[in-house]
Amino acid sequence: MESYPAVYEEQNDSTKQQERHYYLLSELQTLVKDLPSSFQQRLSYTTLSDLAQALIDGTVYDIVQGLLDIQHLTERNLYNQRQKLHCEHRALKQDLVRKHKEALQVFFHMLSKHPSFYITATELNYVDHIVVEMDQKVIDQQNTLEMAGVPGFYITTNPQELTMQINLLELILKLQQKESQSGVLS
Repeated sequence: MESYPAVYEEQNDSTKQQERHYYLLSELQTLVKDLPSSFQQRLSYTTLSDLAQALIDGTVYDIVQGLLDIQHLTERNLYNQRQKLHCEHRALKQDLVRKHKEALQVFFHMLSKHPSFYITATELNYVDHIVVEMDQKVIDQQNTLEMAGVPGFYITTNPQELTMQINLLELILKLQQKESQSGVLS
């Protein structure tokens, strides 16, 4: 007879999960209405239901928040690297001007023919580095969310698919914020 309370608890947990699923699905359906119609059409009931199912235990919220924190740290680090590079370029330029004062006329003549070629090439290489690093972060995030079973996430570089994934992340973050404000998340 001791097994009856365990069966009742399992049914109660199942009922709570089902209620939470319906709540999340309803909230997602409401939030999707704010998206452009072209994206609304691509988010089927099944996709939203699967997303709601994935959000039930809050793990996806933690994953998305962790990825967001990593992205902010990466952006801050890249900004600091850019600032450092900018300062180094400024110092290099000042050093060049100081060292070549006596040949200033020749220097300006060369500069007019090849305006800031060295600095421009270096900056372009740095921008390429930033783009590659940010692309890798996006791939890492897509892979993490795909492995976590979040519907709609897989590795892609297709701009439309990336926009869809961004919209899904925004839905997740809005829902997380709404739940944390209402105290539903514990």
